[in-house]
Amino acid sequence: MKDKLTNKVAVSPSVPLIGYIAVSEELPPDGEIVMTKIDDENGCRNEQKLKRQGNLWWFPDGSMYVYYRPTHWKR
Repeated sequence: MKDKLTNKVAVSPSVPLIGYIAVSEELPPDGEIVMTKIDDENGCRNEQKLKRQGNLWWFPDGSMYVYYRPTHWKR
């Protein structure tokens, strides 16, 4: 069922995110550009491509790191 305001499909926390891997389960390889997002009790947000280097997550061009840690990623 889609939310009328956002036109996004509502996802129950108990339903696995198809294609996405929880950062708590597995991290992407260092330097690989992946699709990321934060998806928690406050909803889904910050969907964008990033690359991880060590403990930091960077824009794909390496110009700046983000001030948060994504909760999920996919190739």
